[in-house]
Amino acid sequence: MTAYVDRQTTLADQVTLTGIGVHSGKPASITLVPAEACVGVVFSRTDSDSSKEIPALWDKVSATALCTVLDDPSKDGISTVEHLMAALFGMGIDNVIVEIDGPEMPIMDGSSHAFVEAIEQVGIRKLDRGRRYLKVKKTVRVDNGSAWCELHPYDGTKFDITIDFDTPAIGNQKFVSDITPDVFRNELCRARTFGYVKDVEQLWKMGFALGSSLENSVAISDDKVLNPEGTRWPDEFARHKALDAVGDLALAGLPILGLYRSFKGGHKMNHSILVRLFEDPSAFEIVESPAFRQVGQVDKGGLAAAAAFGPDVS
Repeated sequence: MTAYVDRQTTLADQVTLTGIGVHSGKPASITLVPAEACVGVVFSRTDSDSSKEIPALWDKVSATALCTVLDDPSKDGISTVEHLMAALFGMGIDNVIVEIDGPEMPIMDGSSHAFVEAIEQVGIRKLDRGRRYLKVKKTVRVDNGSAWCELHPYDGTKFDITIDFDTPAIGNQKFVSDITPDVFRNELCRARTFGYVKDVEQLWKMGFALGSSLENSVAISDDKVLNPEGTRWPDEFARHKALDAVGDLALAGLPILGLYRSFKGGHKMNHSILVRLFEDPSAFEIVESPAFRQVGQVDKGGLAAAAAFGPDVS
């Protein structure tokens, strides 16, 4: 019997999802296409003549105020990538081409659930190349007033996310867990984005959040949740912040071996910790499983350290 261990993955077939953009309110469609080993996650705008491909990497992030944005959406960029990136990271997908027909990802129900369902619908295919990881070797930290975030060395992938809001509808909540496909599928992927009605009304005036509704977000007004069905978990807000963090840190380009902790964080701080990490080449290394074939043919040594380098940070 042939056995394989820890190989890179892609999808077994392509799959298409359609919805609306939460900010534009316009129809949006994506097709997830299988990719070869070491391609990573790459976005491609099918409505553009340039056929430019944008790798899903931290140094392509152009904005983090309302969502995570890659490059310039008015040209070939993409906004609101974090929920799909979380699903790919959480479900263990290393390589995929994301074909998208406009500047904004479909928001679906405000969570990663539809993306997880799509992945499970077509299945996962293992590739003939060992998976690579980004291993945190020493602690790095970012502070912003009372908010902070840290990456620590850890034997695995763990997220420890704490939020603190002044409304009793949210309050202080915490989500802590190692991230595995089972944990992501059962504990995180259905956690929806959320916001205050007064903030959404202000965004509407500015031409943003035009697609936001109770169908794709948890709305809070007068310290109450307005959605008739309530929340999916009592701590759904912390779970969604953890989902966002998983998606934002997926932009490291490789699965992270480490512990990520944040207090009152968000997209900006999630991105900042990656910038800080890559500023210090001594803070991480890239490790790779061998290109596993039949078990009897595998070179000994387990994870072998590859040469690590710090990408330039502008």
